[in-house]
Amino acid sequence: MVEKIITLENVSLVEFLGPDNQNIRQLAAAFPGSKIISRGNEIKIQGQTAVISRINDILSALLEHYHQYGQITDKTVSQFLSSADEDLDEARMAASPDVILFGAKGGVIKAKTANQQRLVDAVLRHDLVFALGPAGTGKTYISVALAVRALKNKEVKKIIISRPVVEAGESLGFLPGDMKEKVDPYLRPIYDALEDMLPPEKFKFYLENKTIEIAPLAYMRGRTLNNAFVLLDEAQNTTPSQLKMFLTRMGPNAKVMVNGDRSQIDLPTKQKSGLIQALDILQGVNGIGFVEMTADDVVRHRLVKQIVQAYDKFDVQQQKDQANRPVREYRPSYQRRQDEIAHHDPSKHPDARREDDGTRELPVNHEQ
Repeated sequence: MVEKIITLENVSLVEFLGPDNQNIRQLAAAFPGSKIISRGNEIKIQGQTAVISRINDILSALLEHYHQYGQITDKTVSQFLSSADEDLDEARMAASPDVILFGAKGGVIKAKTANQQRLVDAVLRHDLVFALGPAGTGKTYISVALAVRALKNKEVKKIIISRPVVEAGESLGFLPGDMKEKVDPYLRPIYDALEDMLPPEKFKFYLENKTIEIAPLAYMRGRTLNNAFVLLDEAQNTTPSQLKMFLTRMGPNAKVMVNGDRSQIDLPTKQKSGLIQALDILQGVNGIGFVEMTADDVVRHRLVKQIVQAYDKFDVQQQKDQANRPVREYRPSYQRRQDEIAHHDPSKHPDARREDDGTRELPVNHEQ
């Protein structure tokens, strides 16, 4: 175990260390394998060399902050601890290039299938990427992880994540609360992914200062999204005009991802999906990446993969049945009615002519 002593000069100990050495206690709690002891104007650190170096860097940054702003709070210590964690993550990611991100609890987030890796590679190569595939293939989770990595690496200044709010068989009206409270359940999967990847205090800080924005698609109108990683999830539920509006928001130094699932369109029956139209229009445009995922990429419960495959098989059979269905000749309704009458009694058909049996009276000419 190595020991290092730091002497505090030109510092108010109460303001720097906090009441009852609160700031130092918070710092010590973040490094349970080491000891940080404050005596007078000296801080003694005991631990492994690498840990002591990190603690020393944090204390130096806190001292610089104190001399600039005149005080240190528990929030200040939390922010510097989070920054130190991000620096450590960057070093670990550099050593493990296949890792996208280290989660809030230290878990490794990386591509688990070949198509997920294709998605990661496509985002590195293109500024606009369409990710398509059934539920459970990790489209949203991988996309959010790539966005957080770009933010941590300072490639972008903010993350903007959006979804169209389309009622999948339910009505927003029955939900309690204001519009935000009605809409938040639709955005819950995004919150869940971000909470896996960011410490709670850091996530809250990013939301409060708008570094991370999570909003319905309608809120994107009129904006220019630059210096940002922008993700549109559930894009199959956009109308053509909505998706065009979103794509034309793209500003300088922006990364844009559009995720969707062709098999889960919740729009009204006669409404065309903006995603389906965009795939037809934008195929072949240079600079746009397209990644197609399949049931083999499902990373949820093993049954999800079988469910997706069963529905795919059902859809294919329906298309075959529809293609083989004989086409009926179009006949106006009045014509069909006349045909039905003629079928029961041909003599009553309007076009039928009565035979002359010799009993018909000839017309009389009264002008003679």
